[in-house]
Amino acid sequence: MSDHVSLPPLADLAAELRELDSGLGPSELHGSLCGWLSGGGAPDRERWLAALMSEPGAPSPAPDSALGRLFGASVAQLDSPDFGFELLLPAEDQPVSARGDGLLAWCRGFLGGFGLAAGAEPPLSEESREALADLARIAASELTYEEPEADEEALAEVAEFVRVAVMLLHSDCVLGPRHRRRLN
Repeated sequence: MSDHVSLPPLADLAAELRELDSGLGPSELHGSLCGWLSGGGAPDRERWLAALMSEPGAPSPAPDSALGRLFGASVAQLDSPDFGFELLLPAEDQPVSARGDGLLAWCRGFLGGFGLAAGAEPPLSEESREALADLARIAASELTYEEPEADEEALAEVAEFVRVAVMLLHSDCVLGPRHRRRLN
């Protein structure tokens, strides 16, 4: 049985981000948070939002707020042994263009958060370096939507690639060092 922790609804996060006047969308913020955590950033419930927004005085989200639940679910999903990690993207009932734009924003956020936490030369395997470069190419992409069925398929494949790449990077930068520390 899985102890999967669900991400909060995108609309709830969007409302809280508007209240903070953050300028970030929910997908981009989730990408930033996952990048921060995957790059070895401290899973600090009190200061994560301030760190990602580069605003030291930003308030700490209440644990039961959508932002607080986003943090808790993201930490739990990335650390989950059952690979239950999910990307926070617009829902399946949204147009493929909105979901594609959400995926690009997620990737841009991830790269920013990862760079902030991991620094210029993170200790990555060759496979992780390639995955990071692929994430950068995805983030820099300009999507066109001409064939709805093929676009749906391609978006699902790219989203799954991103999900696996994130787990690989998290493993190199966080899980591997954590396991080595336990062995020593």
